Amino acid sequence: MNDNVIHAMAGAGGGVMAMTATYPLVFLSTRAAVKTQNENKSVYEAVLEILEREGILGLYSGLSSSLLGIAVTNGVYYYFYERSKGIFLTGGKKGLSTLESIITGLIAGSATTIISNPLWVVQTSQAVHTMDSKTRVEKLGFLQTVQHILTKFGMKGFFRGIGPALVLVVNPVIQYSVFEQLKNFLTARRKLQRKGNLTDWDFFVLGAISKLVATSVTYPYIVVKARLQAGATKYRSSMNALATILREEGLEGLYKGMGSKLLQSVLTAAILFAFQRRIFLMTKAALTLRDSSLVSLRRTL
Repeated sequence: MNDNVIHAMAGAGGGVMAMTATYPLVFLSTRAAVKTQNENKSVYEAVLEILEREGILGLYSGLSSSLLGIAVTNGVYYYFYERSKGIFLTGGKKGLSTLESIITGLIAGSATTIISNPLWVVQTSQAVHTMDSKTRVEKLGFLQTVQHILTKFGMKGFFRGIGPALVLVVNPVIQYSVFEQLKNFLTARRKLQRKGNLTDWDFFVLGAISKLVATSVTYPYIVVKARLQAGATKYRSSMNALATILREEGLEGLYKGMGSKLLQSVLTAAILFAFQRRIFLMTKAALTLRDSSLVSLRRTL
């Protein structure tokens, strides 16, 4: 098993752990982004309202599709990212330049977006299904939601929001570019100070900082993508959606749910980077041990 596949598996595993831990924040930010009314509810008030109407499980509507989505997204992203990164890291080169980080991120992000968009359409549809109901409404499962989208929109329904989703490829580009440059800087600093290699805590902090920067810069398009994926028909295009939201809801309309999204994104990225690295190292060590055991066994035989 080559390193690209191990990175993909580690990314998928780390992503599932991070998403499971932070999903209620994903749910809250998705609903806030889709709402067209101007409401000034805190995260605490939004949680209380959902608990009252839908119970504790209401905060986990769409979790199954989200876990599948994050596993596919991270697995595909890490595979293409590490494969593209390997092309640049030849001749003993240790780190990527800013331009190389951007190109690598664009390649990985574009491939990931096209492959995973249908899963995120399902997740968004599940998250907003009961949003406007004043009474308890039966939640739709993954397959039920898929059937609902097919019936209402056809196959093209699974690619709603693909435009802003492709624009949002710059989010991980910014994230991983910032991460790589911070990692290179900190590695060089540690080497100069003779303090050893980076720790899991270092990766946790670097992951949090890089995601904070990326999400802050790209959030308006996250709002547009969420509304299009939820099935909003009033917008003709991504640019029309931006203009309409600005006209009808003001600048704050483009930043609805940003508080919970920032908290979720930062925690998810921090957990992901820490666990992805740990899973990769453990898998690599286990495979090395297995190979060594097989060699010893062959020699014995």
